[in-house]
Amino acid sequence: MRLVILDRDGVINQESDAYIKTPEEWIPIPGSLEAIARLSKAGYTVVVASNQSGVGRGLFSLDTLAAINGRMRKAVEAAGGKLDGIFFCPHAPDERCDCRKPKTGLFKQIAERYKVDLKGVPMIGDSGRDLAAARTVGGRPILVMTGRGLQTLENEPDAEVYTDLAAAVAHILKEIH
Repeated sequence: MRLVILDRDGVINQESDAYIKTPEEWIPIPGSLEAIARLSKAGYTVVVASNQSGVGRGLFSLDTLAAINGRMRKAVEAAGGKLDGIFFCPHAPDERCDCRKPKTGLFKQIAERYKVDLKGVPMIGDSGRDLAAARTVGGRPILVMTGRGLQTLENEPDAEVYTDLAAAVAHILKEIH
């Protein structure tokens, strides 16, 4: 199985310092839906691993998060792609869970669900915590310059970097041909 793990906010959709709290606030980054579709059509299993501390902070409910993720799934499907799984951490930072990136709980859930070793698996994010979690599980950390990517690059000078998800996906797909 070929697997790619994506962060959500700042990678697939526009980032918001005020959090994405409603389905209407979920706005895809140009080219991201088509990039996911290209991965799907190339036979990749595409999953999302996302910190969603807005739930733990009381900014929105799990039902609202499900509606936001539902909107994302429909948008990806309308572009011809598929999200095979959405894994999220609903906890606030002070809850000390094991699933909030940079901890690796979400990635361990993905490995268990799909019965895969995450060594070398592309993990695309826009923050240092995304890259740190990827490194810890032996994944391939990839930074995109959308979302918080520019600020992250200052602390990740050796990162594998692409302008956006579409550029990262183009590179990944070029490697298999």
